[in-house]
Amino acid sequence: MNISTVSINRPVLASVVSIVIILFGVIGFTYLGVREYPSVDPPVVTVSTSYVGANSAVIEAQITEPLEAQINGIDGIKNITSSSSDGRSSITVEFELGIDMDNAANDVRDRVSRAIRNLPPDADPPIISKADANAETILTVTVQSTKRDLLELTDIANNVVKERLQTIQGVSLVNIWGEKRYAMRLYLDPKKLAAFNVTPSDIRNALSRENVELPTGMIEGYQTTLSIRTLGRLETPEEFNNLIIKYTNNVPVRVKDVGKADYAPENERTLLRGNGLIPMVGVALTPQPGANYINIADEAYKRVEQLRKELPEDITLNYAYDSTINIRKAISEVEETILLAFMLVVLVIFIFLRNWRTTLIPIIAIPISLIGTFFVMYLFGFTINILTLLGVVLATGIVVDDAIVVMENIYSKIEHGMDNYKAGYTGSKEIFFAIISTTITLVAVFMPIVFLQGITGRLFREFGVVVAAAVLISSIVSLTLTPMMSTRLLTRTQKEGKMMAAIGQGISWLSEYYGRSLQSFINRRWLAFVVMGISLFIIFIIGSRIPSELAPMEDKGRLSINVTAPEGTSFEAIDEYIYDIASYVDTIPEKKAMIALSAPGWGGGTNRGFVRLLLTQPNERERSQAQLADQISSYVRTKTFA
Repeated sequence: MNISTVSINRPVLASVVSIVIILFGVIGFTYLGVREYPSVDPPVVTVSTSYVGANSAVIEAQITEPLEAQINGIDGIKNITSSSSDGRSSITVEFELGIDMDNAANDVRDRVSRAIRNLPPDADPPIISKADANAETILTVTVQSTKRDLLELTDIANNVVKERLQTIQGVSLVNIWGEKRYAMRLYLDPKKLAAFNVTPSDIRNALSRENVELPTGMIEGYQTTLSIRTLGRLETPEEFNNLIIKYTNNVPVRVKDVGKADYAPENERTLLRGNGLIPMVGVALTPQPGANYINIADEAYKRVEQLRKELPEDITLNYAYDSTINIRKAISEVEETILLAFMLVVLVIFIFLRNWRTTLIPIIAIPISLIGTFFVMYLFGFTINILTLLGVVLATGIVVDDAIVVMENIYSKIEHGMDNYKAGYTGSKEIFFAIISTTITLVAVFMPIVFLQGITGRLFREFGVVVAAAVLISSIVSLTLTPMMSTRLLTRTQKEGKMMAAIGQGISWLSEYYGRSLQSFINRRWLAFVVMGISLFIIFIIGSRIPSELAPMEDKGRLSINVTAPEGTSFEAIDEYIYDIASYVDTIPEKKAMIALSAPGWGGGTNRGFVRLLLTQPNERERSQAQLADQISSYVRTKTFA
């Protein structure tokens, strides 16, 4: 007695097995993340160290080199890149694929702790951070106004927009681009400093000494206890201006004697512009690893729409970047392909078997196998992406084979007059080992993809596992549910209609023609070697001329211009350069949205910037993304710092 016989005798058991597969598949589907491609980026750990006031040469000699010397000895490192700029050192450590991110970060953290004693005492402690394939901005919301300055916009972006968006499930980080935080800046006059014999260090020491609020205990009475608070923090420009730096001949030297204090941005050397080159503030969302990009974007759109109703009328919220547009489009196209493949499979089955009862069985069996695959994806930590869905498309044509083979073998016996149950027992028994051997063969073909190394292996690993899982689940369904349903649904055909009879005659003629052709070919066996030789020659000639690449070129409707100027370039110079490029990009008719950021400050000084351009949909413009990229590149090449 095999599993098919048990399923025929116990139909409830066979039904429960399929229901459990569906249930686990649906549960797994709800926990799957959605992204465009599988995670293929290697583990990357960055070490950032700040040393205010030091130039790039000092940073290189006293911070970057000692840290690199310690980090170099870690196992599994693929390459190390470092950047030493004024006041900041940044070291990026890229590990081999397959290295655990947490272990890599711990190894780097351990080596950096050994090097700290060799760093300058005034340098800030090194900051170690992990980067993964998901650490990319998926949505950028811009905040702008015709009445408010960037200080007020930053305050709104931080306290309103960011607070509302960072609570979305799946959001890991919310960055503010081009922010201008409120700060108290001290503007010092060098001549007055020299006249009063005051140095910037004296002012710094005075601030550290006077601008503090220390715990001062409490006063306990018989009936009440009062906490004491000393108001030692300076808050207004007047208080800072009246701060005593030191005494000269018993005369106090105050900040207002050598300069002035006033409200100003904490960082004046960064600026974000958008459409029309209008200064603005951007709120960028970064997802957690494995998060559902689509759900994050949908929820963000809902909350931004609510914010538009709550914020003052002069505040405008727009979208400058949304990577989920292409993800939605790509996944939607694959889903349409899955549906089309399923419908074609059903149509072909119906045409050849010419019986709605026989067609109903594969219609039920195919979705069960595909739905169960989502639970396997969840167990392996995969996401819904183009390659996993392509695996489902391929599996649609594969899993139907098992159901058809079992059902057709049982159906043929019923057509010859055998009792349904006897036909089920006999037909499933005859085909049992054929199904098992076919399943093992297909799994043996796709599972070795798991052992491929490098980016290609990581890219297609999910594809191979999905197809293999679908085949395994299909064999279970075909040996349990299909025999049970066949014995209860299939009946002997009494009489066919004219159309079905005509289709049957056509199929019979096709079968007879194939038989005659095959016999003729067998009588001339030598032709097989000729055909094989010609085919191999054509394959070699054509295959050697086909260009190869990891992924096909695709019009995603977005362009990015990254700028790195020579070390020591001022903020004014880089901002002027970015403004020039942004002015040109802003005139492109195919532009939907544009943002330009000068001196973002991510691991570098003021010599960096970028311009990001979001294009209209490909069907709404005449020029392709590649043509626009060539046009912009031609213009950018004429603009240099030389």
